[in-house]
Amino acid sequence: MIEIVPLQAFKDNYIWTLRNATHAAVVDPGEARPVLEYLAREKLQLAAILATHHHPDHVGGIPQLLEETRARGTQRRVPVYGPRGEPIATLTHPIAEGDTVAIPELGVTLSVLDIPGHTRAHVAYYGLESLFCGDTLFACGCGRLFEGTPEQMMRSLAKLAALPDATKVYCGHEYTLANIQFAQAVEPKNAALAARLARE
Repeated sequence: MIEIVPLQAFKDNYIWTLRNATHAAVVDPGEARPVLEYLAREKLQLAAILATHHHPDHVGGIPQLLEETRARGTQRRVPVYGPRGEPIATLTHPIAEGDTVAIPELGVTLSVLDIPGHTRAHVAYYGLESLFCGDTLFACGCGRLFEGTPEQMMRSLAKLAALPDATKVYCGHEYTLANIQFAQAVEPKNAALAARLARE
């Protein structure tokens, strides 16, 4: 059975950890320390690293994670998946839409979706009725446009909206309250926003 565990990094980043009893894969490890501490505490081996885009707060921890796992010398080289066309020096498996990421230690296969907008070649991973979408989609908001265009972001969000309704969304930051406050400034009478705020 796969469990999805959030690890907090920096002020508001999430590092999503997919794990079973012996192994774990991490999504967007901007910082190595929370991952290393979790792996040691839970006695897990790192099976794979998945990056959604190249920003340092999502990939900055990868070199140290690779160094630490190599130093232990007890496991094979950890594969690093991430978007083809973005500058991530540690990638071993550049991927794009249509590719799949198989993590045999977890018995998991994830589909790759291209969702540019926040960055030029941002990707998401979909599987287990779960979406790991980095900085494209958040609770009550979407990511800022750093390299992409509004048209790209709209197409990316439409692609994510077309996923099954049962899909659980795992985003890269905890921005919910700030997003609700912004949305209420635009739509002050929106009852759905008020109800969502009441749940926080």
